[in-house]
Amino acid sequence: MTYYERIRDIREDCGLTQTNIADLLHVGQRTYSDYESGKTRIPIDRLLILARYYNVSLDYITGASNLKKPFPLK
Repeated sequence: MTYYERIRDIREDCGLTQTNIADLLHVGQRTYSDYESGKTRIPIDRLLILARYYNVSLDYITGASNLKKPFPLK
């Protein structure tokens, strides 16, 4: 699974809209839509925000792993 498929699946599983997440990331809804469609690569700092928000590891959110581990605490 690609990272853009994963961020869409996680968002939908949480019952959130693209606008909800765009607001969280301080980007426009269209920009976030482009992240989810793979048209625009999502910056790593935005991926970290999403991983923290959803409490999943960066490996999971990027699709590098299918194991849904929590975001690591400091």
